[in-house]
Parts: sequence; structure tokens; C-alpha cells
Amino acid sequence: MNYLLIIPRFVWKTIFILNFVLGLLVLYPLFFIFLSKRKWFPIAFKLKKVWAHWIMIVPLLFYKITWKTKKQELPQPCIYCANHSSYLDIVVSYLVIPNFFVFMGKQELDRAPLFRIFFKEMNILVNRENNKSSHRAFMRAGADIDMGQAVFIFPEAGISSNGKLRGFKNGAFKLAIEKQVPIVPITFLNNWKLLQNGGYFKATGKPGVSRIVVHPPVSTIGMDENDLISLRTKVYDIIQNELTNYNHAN
Repeated sequence: MNYLLIIPRFVWKTIFILNFVLGLLVLYPLFFIFLSKRKWFPIAFKLKKVWAHWIMIVPLLFYKITWKTKKQELPQPCIYCANHSSYLDIVVSYLVIPNFFVFMGKQELDRAPLFRIFFKEMNILVNRENNKSSHRAFMRAGADIDMGQAVFIFPEAGISSNGKLRGFKNGAFKLAIEKQVPIVPITFLNNWKLLQNGGYFKATGKPGVSRIVVHPPVSTIGMDENDLISLRTKVYDIIQNELTNYNHAN
């Protein structure tokens, strides 16, 4: 560990967290209103975009998107699948994707003060260690897709602390095949280098540019359960190859 970096990391992370909390407190009354009825969820979604910009600007975080598909041609509904190596991934997602989507997040978020409001109705909580919880969550995700909405899933089902891609769970791909909707792979190239998952003093935290790649949709039309593994592998390889190319170039 470079001990000279402990103090600047501490200061930056403190600014990041205080700014995050301040934004939530200021916007909470509006979130409380717009998350109270399903018909207002699109307004709450736009408000989340405003908050995401707020979260990024103060600690001097910026973002650069590489589009390998046309932004205006993103399918709706679809399932967005991305690697997950930082809590920053969630924030940046609202800046990357223009169309309404719901997140599938881990059950532990239900215990977060104030933040749990986002998972009461709009987004989806799942306990992957509990089969009944997983089933309910994916049934809800399927219902949202049937209503024409996109679902955002991190198929690693956890956060990597070193940027290395972990194995994918089957859920997102089983759902995509069942509903015959495309998967849009997204690669977060370096968020873990900006806000690393780990100890407050040990893990990295600094200003910088978040780099994201949005890949072409992967069709599931005509697929069945026999194609699940090949679909999962294809999406995994798309993200892994992008990470490998970026790491070799940097």
C-alpha cells in the first residue's frame, strides 16, 4: 500500500459520500412523491438522472461512452447486462441509458436508510441465496418486461474489487430467452479504479473519467433453454474481451 495516498483517498471519499447523502436528502421529498404511484415512475427516473449528474460533478467524476450500437436504436424492452466492480456502476448507468429501466439489486439494499425507497416498488430486490426470493424477483422482472420496460441486471451477482470479471449467474439469460427480448451488454472499463470496493482507507478513490462501452444487442429470438449456456457465454465473452483490450492498452 502507498501510505502517501491514504489521506487524499480519505478526503475524496468523504466528499463523495457527503455529496451523495446531501443530494439524496435534498431530492428525497420529490422521490417520495414520484415513487408513490407507478404512473409517476418515469418522472422519478428522470430525477435519478439529475441526482446522478449531481453525484458525479462535485467529486470531479466525468464519463465517456463508446457506442458500438446507435444510442437511438437501443431496444425497449430488453435486459441490460453489465460487469460490476464499483458502486459507481449504478450511478453511471443512469447517465448512459436514455430509456426507462428498473434495476435488480441485492436484498441488503433494503436495509439502507432512505435509499430503500427506490426498491419498495420501482426497482427489484433479490436474495440470490433464497430460491423463493429469486423466483419472485424474476417473476416481477418478467412482468416489467411484459409492460415494455427494460431491466438492468449485474449477472455476476456481486462486486469485484479488482476489476476482474467473475462468473455469470443464469437468471438474466434465462429471463431473456423466456421473454424473447435482446440482451444489451455494457462494459464498465475502469470504475473500480475510481471508486474501488473495499476498505475506506485501503481501497482506491479519486477523480477521473469513467469509461463505458455499450455493445450491440444480442438477439434471443428463437432461442430456448438449450441455448442458455451459449447465450451466457457469448455475453460474458463480449464484456471480457472489452476489458482485456482496455487493460492491455492501459
